[in-house]
Amino acid sequence: MQFTHEHEEIARTLKRFIDSEINPHVDEWEAAEMFPAHEVFKKLGDLGLLGLCKPTEYGGMGLDYSYSVAMAEALGHIACGALPMAIGVQTDMATPALARFGSDALRREFLAPAITGDVVACIGVSEPGAGSDVASVKTTARKDGDDYVINGAKMWITNSLQADWMCLLANTSEGAAHKNKSLIVVPMKTPGITVAKKIRKIGMMASDTGLIHFDDVRVPQRNLIGEEGMGFTYQMMQFQEERLWAAANAIQGLLNCITQTADYARERQAFGKSILDNQVVHFKLAELKTEVEALRGLTYMATEHYVAGKDVTEWASMAKLKAGRLLRTVPDACLQFWGGMGYTWDNPVSRMFRDGRLASIGGGADEVMLGIIGKYMHVLPGKR
Repeated sequence: MQFTHEHEEIARTLKRFIDSEINPHVDEWEAAEMFPAHEVFKKLGDLGLLGLCKPTEYGGMGLDYSYSVAMAEALGHIACGALPMAIGVQTDMATPALARFGSDALRREFLAPAITGDVVACIGVSEPGAGSDVASVKTTARKDGDDYVINGAKMWITNSLQADWMCLLANTSEGAAHKNKSLIVVPMKTPGITVAKKIRKIGMMASDTGLIHFDDVRVPQRNLIGEEGMGFTYQMMQFQEERLWAAANAIQGLLNCITQTADYARERQAFGKSILDNQVVHFKLAELKTEVEALRGLTYMATEHYVAGKDVTEWASMAKLKAGRLLRTVPDACLQFWGGMGYTWDNPVSRMFRDGRLASIGGGADEVMLGIIGKYMHVLPGKR
């Protein structure tokens, strides 16, 4: 994948915005365990950055997915993991199915204001008893007149404390687990929705994460995205973009972690010389950078295939797996070279150490990625 002038301009615009409007406030938002999503998203919407690949008739730019990858990578300049994740939910997790399969009326009501940043969206898949095992979700949406009546709960929902609407995966019929689910747009102010708690986490502090209960929540059946019973399939398609996005987003942050560590190790003295002058240190940092650049190559190749219209389930799973592993090993290795400073809360490497751990869990755990890759290799039971 070759970055064009247009890709680079998007990245430059976003980095200028990050430097002026986000990074100066990151420490404050991390301490508050919340960031002003509506304010930040509106500014991003005004820059045209929330709908790069969305249809032009709803305010998007109609570009191919390589531009979302460029944006995801540029978001790695943010000095925490929480803000990129929240933005990615809006652009690449809660809205792709709506953009592809939603009715014209539904897209005008919910997608268009998400692109302009006038509303905040969230994606409701995970539940207290169903995370990576998407087929086992229990939330139901039964028909009653012209409405769906929704009952159940969703957990680990990013943006949910501030969201205006949720892209909800629910069981709309009995039958096979892969064919009885639908995606439904649910306004979060609808009666019967309760935000039960704000979940405290070990990382991603500035991102609000909620446990949401649905008690006889009524939404019109016209809020169905696409065809009833196709929700599992649509969500698997969304996962391809989510996993590519996650891999791309990891790259710049990992490189920043390595650069910051090299800079610190160059200044830190021990036994009469800088830490960086020890061969074991600069060899390790060189090895880590090589691993990150290998992730970049894998992610760009997967993106090329995706833009060409190919099924990239295997490629996206490998990229996401590799990103998750590096987000564990790179900060851990770098933190060691900071010594005691690496164990302090506000250290940038310790923040990545905490934030990055989520990548091997959220959006499909490492073990799920390995299972998918194994099936595509024909080494595990299951059809390709």
